[in-house]
Amino acid sequence: FQHYFKQINLSKHHIMEFLEPRTEVAEQKILCCECGTLVAPNPANMCVACIRTRVDVSEGIPKQAILHFCRFCERYLQPPNTWIPCTLESRELLALCLKKLKGLNKVRLVDASFIWTEPHSKRVKVNITIQGEAMGAILQQSFVVEYTVHYQMCEICCRQKGSDGEAWKALVQIRQRTVHKKTLFYLEQLILKHEMHRDAMNIKEMEGGINFYYTAKNNARKMVDFLLSVIPCQYKSSQELVSHDIQSNVFNYKYTYFVEITPICKDEVVCLTGSISRYLNHMSQIAICTRISDNIHLMDPCTLKIGQLNAQQFFKDQFGAICHQRQLREFMVMNVEPIRSKEKQYGSYSTKHVLADVWVLPLNCLGTDDDEIHTRSHLGGVLQCGDYVLGFDVEHAVVNNPVFDKVKQRPDIILVKKIYPNKMKRNKGRNFKLKRMQRMTSVSETATENGDYNDFLEDLEEDPDLRKNVNMYKKEEWMAEAEEVLAPRVGLEELLDELDLSAAPAETDEQGNMLTEGA
Repeated sequence: FQHYFKQINLSKHHIMEFLEPRTEVAEQKILCCECGTLVAPNPANMCVACIRTRVDVSEGIPKQAILHFCRFCERYLQPPNTWIPCTLESRELLALCLKKLKGLNKVRLVDASFIWTEPHSKRVKVNITIQGEAMGAILQQSFVVEYTVHYQMCEICCRQKGSDGEAWKALVQIRQRTVHKKTLFYLEQLILKHEMHRDAMNIKEMEGGINFYYTAKNNARKMVDFLLSVIPCQYKSSQELVSHDIQSNVFNYKYTYFVEITPICKDEVVCLTGSISRYLNHMSQIAICTRISDNIHLMDPCTLKIGQLNAQQFFKDQFGAICHQRQLREFMVMNVEPIRSKEKQYGSYSTKHVLADVWVLPLNCLGTDDDEIHTRSHLGGVLQCGDYVLGFDVEHAVVNNPVFDKVKQRPDIILVKKIYPNKMKRNKGRNFKLKRMQRMTSVSETATENGDYNDFLEDLEEDPDLRKNVNMYKKEEWMAEAEEVLAPRVGLEELLDELDLSAAPAETDEQGNMLTEGA
């Protein structure tokens, strides 16, 4: 048996050596039932060209569409209510155009590109290539979709450009009953520093204040909370029903916040009521407002006693100013004698001022035989003989205030503020500038408003505590002759460099070091 199996194995080896390779069977083809072209067998028994004539892969995809474009902000509408910025023939615009086509998700997108059109033709053409299955075959087809650009204002531009102003959702009205706008100028700088105006869709200047329009109630409430934290004020809120959907029980309201700032401003002479005087440790009822922050800072100019009042205390027992800055009279200092020792009673006293006996004479009385007027003032540290000062002539003033009439001990003159000569040269030679908010003005800008703004800039120069909360920027061009004016100035170390995005980028060397002009 072993010999028999060996012969069988040898015969298998010989068979494997002499077997010839198999020949592949030729692919079978059929004739197209339409044109007779040889094609591979398929369920339709038709060639691809004949299938294209009978089947349209792009069926169900619109060949025309509409794009909504806002001319004011140059943005396109992305349904349902989103506006996106796009440039012509950009990737963002191409994506927006493809999203506008219904039925594109049922086929395979191969390619999409723009076809050039005139920019003013209000037409956008896109060449689209897709692949789809039809009758068992994969077909590829290209077609052109034409988009028509329709102009439509977005919600923000509609609210900003609309004259009726009925599109806002929340409104913050800021008002102050004063004859000048110095406090509003200071508030504007606080808003700019903390960027509280970013959420406002529109800012409109009104008589006696300013309006902020918002698209959401939360943004308006955020502004009100900011105002309550930086300035003494109170607010009242109201709401108006615009529309009501009975089926979904949805109410559409407009919210209004009225913010009233205290009418007391810096460098004003006030007459306190008896209750407030007792609350401030029996401070004299005739006082000067030295500063406005989140509280009202008051000081008795004859004793240097100081006190503070918040907005709640002020509006609970209100008092008014008996003299503002425009009613002050100019005097010339004839003599100054500082008071070194003074018995201080209970209470807080100012350490930034120096109490002094001052003899002054009105400017219109210079060269006459009128006697010098004596008063006690808090400006002993800054006044010298020959200086000019603004003061309130209490003896000759006509004040319509019942509380003031009951005050028995009243000084003849209350000195408020030292003034410096060459005011015009001082304004032109100022080495700093401030930013302003972009707003719509419903009242014309007058010379009085410009004067109030210059007075506010002078207060920034004279009060270091006031300019801590204000961003001041370096001024490129200013008069060097103004350095001769003997007036307080802001140091360059306190000023900021303004960012100029239009400036050309600095040149660098191969190692990345910046090159200067002297290099």
